[in-house]
Amino acid sequence: MQDAGALLRVAYEAMKELDIDVLEVLSRCNISEDALNDKDLRTPNNAQTHFWQVLEDITKDPNIGISLGERMPVFTGQVLQYLFLSSPTFGTGWERAIKYFRLISDAASVSIDVDGDVARLSVNLDGMTKDANRHLNDCLIIGAFKFCQYVTDNEFKAIKLSFAHSSPKDVTAYTSAFSCPLEFSAADNYIYFDADLLNRPSSHAEPELFVLHDQLASRKVAKLELQDIVDKVRSVIAQQLESGVVTLESIATELDMKPRMLRAKLAEIDYNFNQILADFRCELSKKLLANTDESIDQIVYLTGFSEPSTFYRAFKRWVQMTPIEYRRSKSTH
Repeated sequence: MQDAGALLRVAYEAMKELDIDVLEVLSRCNISEDALNDKDLRTPNNAQTHFWQVLEDITKDPNIGISLGERMPVFTGQVLQYLFLSSPTFGTGWERAIKYFRLISDAASVSIDVDGDVARLSVNLDGMTKDANRHLNDCLIIGAFKFCQYVTDNEFKAIKLSFAHSSPKDVTAYTSAFSCPLEFSAADNYIYFDADLLNRPSSHAEPELFVLHDQLASRKVAKLELQDIVDKVRSVIAQQLESGVVTLESIATELDMKPRMLRAKLAEIDYNFNQILADFRCELSKKLLANTDESIDQIVYLTGFSEPSTFYRAFKRWVQMTPIEYRRSKSTH
């Protein structure tokens, strides 16, 4: 499960606005500031809890999700924004956003239900307990609310907001941030609004651009689905590595695919099996050398090499150091 790097970038802008020590936050989250410039950056969703714990620890703000959300810029510059703006109506924009929401996050999902004259936008975090990520919940609600206002030229108004997490002892930050009724310990995170807004024509509607943006979003999702195959290949490599026999054919069999199909799908995203295997072995070797006392012979076995000499040559090619030199360099830090 991963989130789009764009989420981290808007959080970065909000942290600077709050005068938070951004470099300290990124360092404690093992994120390079340079990585923020990677347009294809995706971050592991399971790192969200740690990110918000670090933020609360550094800022001492018990409502950092609201504080950050209020200062975050509107989520713009992504294909979903352009698709939304070129859609004929606000409701159509959400239909497409729901279809392609994976471009923002694999773990979060959205949906819209209509009951009479009231519509309900659900912002859900799959697999998270209600209180485990209160700050993230709060920030997502504010982000979704801001985006709705942006694409409706500020006509969007919330009738009520519901939060999946329980009510904090002090709700002042919530009542200051939101002027509508609030509910806590709800079944999900919800934004209630006038259902008529779903039929509101977009002032930027453009049928031809809408089709092009829809096609672009579809291609981007397809690319992510292909990237999933790389993750599956790495997972199977981890299972098979100690056997010493890891081949494209054995991986394809495990994934119930023909080797030719697996090779073709990897090529579509400029990957090949040997590259994935080498990268996995390199990462595992470095981790074992730096973080364990395993002998070199045991590491040779764990990384799937048949001979120590083969491992030594490969490691020197990867890192420009011998395994022993690399271990010594890490032990001095």
